[in-house]
Amino acid sequence: MTSRSLDLVVAVDGPAASGKGTIAKALARHYGLPHMDTGALYRAVGLAVLRRGLDPAVPAAAEAAARALDLSLLEDRALRDAATSEAASAVAVHPAVRRALLELQRAFAAQPGGAVLDGRDIGTVIAPHAAAKLFVTASDEVRARRRQTELAGRGEFRSHDEVLADIRKRDARDAGRETAPLARAADAALLDTSDLAIDAAVRRAIELVEDRIGATRERG
Repeated sequence: MTSRSLDLVVAVDGPAASGKGTIAKALARHYGLPHMDTGALYRAVGLAVLRRGLDPAVPAAAEAAARALDLSLLEDRALRDAATSEAASAVAVHPAVRRALLELQRAFAAQPGGAVLDGRDIGTVIAPHAAAKLFVTASDEVRARRRQTELAGRGEFRSHDEVLADIRKRDARDAGRETAPLARAADAALLDTSDLAIDAAVRRAIELVEDRIGATRERG
């Protein structure tokens, strides 16, 4: 853990299977900070809608699930299923769902000492004040391979072309939604993990965060 004399909020954004979650968890361990996977909140909402037998694309159904969200769903094994992932992307489009989850995420980011959050709108909407912002990405092909491997590890076997098509469809939906679209914050450092192993990606992420911490101290 690195010593520091200021609250540290780290925003880690990026598309699916870019490595942002793994990197965010590693940063949280390195700096001794709590971590929130904000995408898991949307997955939990999507899962709740599916288990009610409703359509995640229907705004009213998604909003009701978000406002009555049972946080125990964050530990549910089905949270990482392909169907849940698709439902999460569908419910995340609805402005009412994003409003329902907004304060929960902002409160987490505002806790004393700081926090690490990963998602798609952390640096732009949830914590625009974050001391360090990263936008983690990778090529479509690399992300599809990673996602295919992840699914296979859970016994879900899908073709590369099918997974690639799903990723591109989700990217388009996330970037094209009206409220809080997936976007790189103007002051976010870019980290492309396409050709990086996990350890190398984490080391580079720490370097980028340290650069931002140093810049903040110099301004102060």
